[in-house]
Amino acid sequence: MLIQRTIQADLIRLAGQYPVITIIGPRQSGKSTLTKMAFPDKPYVSLEQLSLRDFALTDPVGFLNTHAKEGAILDEIQRVPGLLAEIQVRVDARPELKGAYILTGSHQFMLMESVTQSLAGRTAILKLLPFSLVERSACVGTPSDIPQLLFNGFYPRIFADNLDPVEALSFYVTTYVERDLREIMAIKDLTVFSRFLRLCAGRTGQILNASSLAADAGINHNTARAWLSLLEASFIITLLQPHYNNFNKRLIKAPKLYFWDVGLACHLLGIERAEQVVSHPLVGSLFETFVVTELMKQRLNRVRDPRLYYWRDNAGHEVDLLYESADTVVPIEIKLGATIQRESWKGIDYYRSLNPKAAPGIVIYGGSEQQERSSGLRVIGFSLIENLMDSCT
Repeated sequence: MLIQRTIQADLIRLAGQYPVITIIGPRQSGKSTLTKMAFPDKPYVSLEQLSLRDFALTDPVGFLNTHAKEGAILDEIQRVPGLLAEIQVRVDARPELKGAYILTGSHQFMLMESVTQSLAGRTAILKLLPFSLVERSACVGTPSDIPQLLFNGFYPRIFADNLDPVEALSFYVTTYVERDLREIMAIKDLTVFSRFLRLCAGRTGQILNASSLAADAGINHNTARAWLSLLEASFIITLLQPHYNNFNKRLIKAPKLYFWDVGLACHLLGIERAEQVVSHPLVGSLFETFVVTELMKQRLNRVRDPRLYYWRDNAGHEVDLLYESADTVVPIEIKLGATIQRESWKGIDYYRSLNPKAAPGIVIYGGSEQQERSSGLRVIGFSLIENLMDSCT
């Protein structure tokens, strides 16, 4: 089953405005499928294919001449970054050209430096992550079971091909994560790196303490930092930054770590059945991981920066998320429980006492209903947040 991605309309729109489109995101997030669906008449070239890659590496001019008239979709362009300079020459020679080259890549480190050097001002840059909730729902319906939702995660192939998540994610780690990351950085001991990856999964939804993580993994602090940057650049993890408006308070300044795909985090934690999610000590953090990345995807799928942060002072007062819009800040709390009590939004109340200009706020919880309190605060069940960020703008 082919699901039209939310970002497709903006992708086509931007292809009418820019000569080059660059789509970045993790392996298996659906970049190839998206580009083929959006541009069915454009030639598709995978630079993973060794013969084509060798042609592009040794003769970039001749390679691009094979698609000189109509341009092409060039998949995994980071394999041949030398093509970008020649693409620049071609689009500069024909300023009227729009949407000629559609580039995709899986590694920000390997791609974005070359793109910003060669194609600055010539390319739109889009990020495609695994399915959002609305895209997943188009495959398997609106979710009602939180453990199953977290266990399956959001990688498109799991749903398109009805794959066993345990097997699919095991293969994903072996064939993509470990292989790709070892190509980028000389990781000598894969066993240590695998332990580090599992330890990161055990910290999803938590404030990052790189020194503690390094000690637990048996590596030095600098190596831990380098590996974290590598995971972030490969779209395995994302770091949610703190909001710095201090209101005369001492604030926590370390970021929070989240896995882009909660199913991958479950797999790395050793969870092999959805029923195991319920009793897992990190179930609350896994639910928070799902909500935070879902809201980020909703913004990215509209080609907008997420503008999401968390807030915590050193006395323990905390708001799970702050969405910073042009004219206000929207505090958002995330609660796994299926019932809501006033205690659920005490963090919002405290934050608004410091920042009276903030919006009334939102509580996302593990239930299925939606209600609005007299204060304006909204309480929203987890399955009803599909387009939440649109209502916050």
